[in-house]
Amino acid sequence: MNNIFDSVFDTVGTDTPQGFVICVAAALVAGISISVLYSYRNRHSDSFAVTIALLPTIVSVVIMVVSGDIGAGIAVAGAFSLVRFRSAPGTAKEIAIIFLAMATGLLVGRGYVAYALAFAAVVGLSFFLLTYFNFGAPRSNAQKRLLKITIPEDLDYGSGIEDMIAAYTDSYELIKVRTANMGSVYKLTYRITMRDTDKIRDMIDDIRVRNGNLEVAVLHEETEKGGL
Repeated sequence: MNNIFDSVFDTVGTDTPQGFVICVAAALVAGISISVLYSYRNRHSDSFAVTIALLPTIVSVVIMVVSGDIGAGIAVAGAFSLVRFRSAPGTAKEIAIIFLAMATGLLVGRGYVAYALAFAAVVGLSFFLLTYFNFGAPRSNAQKRLLKITIPEDLDYGSGIEDMIAAYTDSYELIKVRTANMGSVYKLTYRITMRDTDKIRDMIDDIRVRNGNLEVAVLHEETEKGGL
C-alpha cells in the first residue's frame, strides 16, 4: 500500500511529451473545477471565470518551460505580479481564488500533479463550503436597508416623515439630503434597520400618503462586499 501511495504522488517528468500532456490536462481540470466552485454564489464576470479556468495551465506551462533555469524565479515573480492588476478593482475573494489557481499551476509545472489536484480539491471545496454557509457574514445585515424618499419642499421631514420611519424600524439615520427639480423637492436618503422586512410595503404606503405620492424606494444597503 505504501508503494501504491508513493507512486500516486511521485512527480511527473515534464521533459517528455507524455508528461507534458498529463500536466496540461491536470492543470485544465483543476482550473475549471476551481472556476466552477468560485462561480457558486459569487458575483463575477464571464472573463474572470475563463481566466481562473485557464490560469493554472498557463502558469504550469511557463514553469515547465523555464524549469531548472535561473529565469524560473523571474517567471514566478512575473506571474504573481498579475495579482496586482486584478486586485485593484477586485475583492478579497477574487485575490484568494487567483492565488489558489496560480499555486495549483506552480505545483503542476513542477510535476507534482497529484499534490496539485489534491490541493485544489481541498482548498476549492473549503472555499465552496465557506461561501455556502455564509461564513463571516454579519447576521444583522439582512435587516439593513437604504430608504430613499422624495418630499415637497414645504414638508418638514423631521416630524412629517421620521416619526413614520421610526414606527417600522429599530434604528434609522439620515445620511444624505439634496434638492431636485429646481429646489421644488427634497431627496432624502436614510440608512435603516427594519424591524420586520415583511412590513416594507406597509411602510412605503404610509410614507406615500404623507409625501404626496412622490417617489419612495427601499434598497439593500450599498456596502462594498468582499473588500479587504
